[in-house]
Amino acid sequence: MARAFYDIAVVGGGIVGCATARHLRIARPDLSIALLEKEPTLGAHQSGHNSGVLHAGIYYTPGSLKAKLCIDLAYKYLEKKNIPHKKVGKLIVAVEKEEIPRLDALYERANQNNCKGIEFVDSKKIQEIEPHCRGLKAIWSGHTGIVDWGVVTKSYGKDFEEAGGKIYYNHPLRGIKLASENPGEGKENKYPVKVTSDAGKDEIYCRHLITCAGLFSDRVAALTGCSSEPRIVPFRGEYLILKPEKKHLVHTNIYPVPDSRFPFLGVHFTPTMKGEILLGPNAVLAFKREGYSYFDISLSDLKDALSYKGMHKLIAKYTTYGVSELYRGIIIAAQVKQLRRYVPELRLRDVKRGLTGVRAQALGPDGSLIEDFIFDGGEGELGSRVLHVRNAPSPGATSSLSIAKMITQKASEKFNLGAIDSNVV
Repeated sequence: MARAFYDIAVVGGGIVGCATARHLRIARPDLSIALLEKEPTLGAHQSGHNSGVLHAGIYYTPGSLKAKLCIDLAYKYLEKKNIPHKKVGKLIVAVEKEEIPRLDALYERANQNNCKGIEFVDSKKIQEIEPHCRGLKAIWSGHTGIVDWGVVTKSYGKDFEEAGGKIYYNHPLRGIKLASENPGEGKENKYPVKVTSDAGKDEIYCRHLITCAGLFSDRVAALTGCSSEPRIVPFRGEYLILKPEKKHLVHTNIYPVPDSRFPFLGVHFTPTMKGEILLGPNAVLAFKREGYSYFDISLSDLKDALSYKGMHKLIAKYTTYGVSELYRGIIIAAQVKQLRRYVPELRLRDVKRGLTGVRAQALGPDGSLIEDFIFDGGEGELGSRVLHVRNAPSPGATSSLSIAKMITQKASEKFNLGAIDSNVV
C-alpha cells in the first residue's frame, strides 16, 4: 500500500464524474487530479445502462438547471471525437383528445427553453415521419438523437488520462476524513483530506474532494456530515426489445405526452446505436442499489428504502400506479398493450426482454421526486474542502459537459482555485 497526493480527487467514474475530472484537468493543467472508481471499468452502472437518448431539453421547467444545461455541447464533442451518433429525432405523440392541451403546454415550454428544431405535426405528418405510428397530434423534435453513453464516458476518461490525470480502478470509497498526520512536506498540511479504500489499496490524500457517486451519493455525502436527505431510492427500469424482423416498425424516438398525475414518464420507443429498438421502460423499486433483476437483493438497501418516510408518502400517493408498473414488468403483455397505443401493429410475439437499468432517484422527506440538480458540501474544515454532486438526473448524460463546467466553477469558487479556462469543450 502506497500513499498518493493530489490537488483534487474526484470520486465516481460515471459520466458526470468523468466529465468533471476531464474538465478540471484540461481547464487547470497545473493541478494534479485523480479519479477514483470502484469498478474495473468506467460507466459501469447508470452511464452504461440507459436508453442512449441525446435530449433536446423539451420537458424541463424553464429556468431550472436541467433546462439551462441541456444544450449543444454534447453534439460538438461527439463530432470532434468522431463518436458514432445519430439525429433520429423524436415524436411526442398525443393519442387521445384530452392529451392535446398537455401537448400544447409542452410545446410552449420547449419554446421557453429555446429548444431547436421543434414543430407541431398533425396525424398525416406523424405517419410521414413514422409510418407505423398513430396519433392525433405530436411535437416533432428533429434535434433529438441517440448515442452510446457508455462509449462517451470512456472517451471522457481517455481525455482525462491523456491530459495527465490518474484513474484508480477497483478503488471503492470507504472513508473520508481529515488526515490526523501531516503527509505533506514542511509545516503546513498540504493534503488534509484522506480518502480511504479497501485494505491494500493506495491511500489518497488531497487538498480538495469532489464526489459524483450516483446511486450512493447520499451515503457518500453522509460520510462528511451532510444530511442524509434527499435520500437516493433506486428504481429499476425494464425494457423490452423488438425482435430483429420487426425493427422496421420504428425509426425514431416515440414518446408519450407527460402526465403530471404520475411520477414517471411512461413507456416509449427508442432506437439504439446497436441497431436495436428498446420499448419501455416501466419503473419499479430495485431491491438493491445496483440490482438489475428481481433476484438482486440487498436487505440493507431494501430496508433503507422502505423505512424512509419519504418512500412511505410516495407509496401512499402512487399505490395503484406502482402496482401497475410492477404488473407490467412481470406480465409483458400488459406493457405491449400500452405500447400499442402508439404502434397498433405491435404484437406480443414481436418483443422479448431487453436492457435493464437502475435510476438513482433523489426523494424528499415529503415523498416528492427531486428532478433538478443538487450540490452540497458539509460543515467545518472537512466540509469546506468537499463538494458533493447529490443529484444529476436525466438529462445528466446529455448535459454532462455543461454540468462539468458548472461543477468546475463551483469548485473554483469554493476551493479558491483561481482562474478557470471556460472555453473547454
